[in-house]
Amino acid sequence: MSLSIQATKLIQAYCLQLQKSAAVEGVDVEKKFAIAPPVETVLRNAIIQSDSFLKMISNIPVDQIKGQVVDVGTGMLVTGRNANGRHMAKMGNGGHEYELVETDSGAAITWQMLTQWANAGSAKEFNKKMNQQITRMFALDILKIGFNGTSIAATTNPETNPLGQDVNKGWLTFVKERKPAQVLAIAKLDPTGATADSFRNLDALANDLKRQVIHEVHRESPDLVVLVGSDLVSYEQHRLLDQDNTPTEHKAAQSLSKTIAGMKAYTPPFFPADRMMITTPDNLQVLTQKGTQWRKAKNEEDRKQFENSYLRMEGYAVGDLDKYAAIEAVTIIDPPPAA
Repeated sequence: MSLSIQATKLIQAYCLQLQKSAAVEGVDVEKKFAIAPPVETVLRNAIIQSDSFLKMISNIPVDQIKGQVVDVGTGMLVTGRNANGRHMAKMGNGGHEYELVETDSGAAITWQMLTQWANAGSAKEFNKKMNQQITRMFALDILKIGFNGTSIAATTNPETNPLGQDVNKGWLTFVKERKPAQVLAIAKLDPTGATADSFRNLDALANDLKRQVIHEVHRESPDLVVLVGSDLVSYEQHRLLDQDNTPTEHKAAQSLSKTIAGMKAYTPPFFPADRMMITTPDNLQVLTQKGTQWRKAKNEEDRKQFENSYLRMEGYAVGDLDKYAAIEAVTIIDPPPAA
């Protein structure tokens, strides 16, 4: 399909807008260009705002490729006495290190899609669709890698690692490498209680995970949340709805996706379907090095698509390891069929 004249004009206008917004003189958007510091912030905010869960975590600009993680939250006791002076608790020092790697995001929009957008509205609406589509894809990739990343490959393979497993080390891997006791490999969910060392429901499982793994300083933090996989939520909801058909069970099933074990519950995009995690959202960090963000936008005629790329140094970290607990895989034990 060829690109319509209207779409061609709107793409040219979009590139001019991108050129002006780069805040760098003489920018050619068809070549890789560095983004000025104020625009770095604008771009990151646009990406963050495109997903509701991404807005909850800590997106932090840093100066160095390697450095010490800063704990942006606290649950520690800061009140006391010192016989030799004033009592003072130190904050903001995570005590463990992060490392950033080159991260390259490239989004291509086909001519067919661009022509449809061009015919559907004004130039303002076209630019809005372009920006929303691109920032949304970049945002979802941040979450894919954060929840599923296990390694850093020199050349990544999206065919064998569709969730970015080889792009970077995500939050669970970050914790496992520094404090493996915070991550449990498996747990069993059996509503009958017949399976040894199993849990009857998600409430019991989450409560035990919090009590056994989260440090006592953080256990009663009002900001703790449960991240839970979609398979676990679906199974528990079906189980509750199948029980006796009582209003109490129906109410419990409806509220399951909102609270578990007294904590707010979320199922973020691309969170593993059989996993459970307890932490505070701001304890999960995405770190980007200042001054390393580069953009490029070009209409590639040979490939019949408009390509928009975003290159930067980026990494993942957890601020306070003691405020993080996870079960990698929860196995659901189905009850035997009724006789």
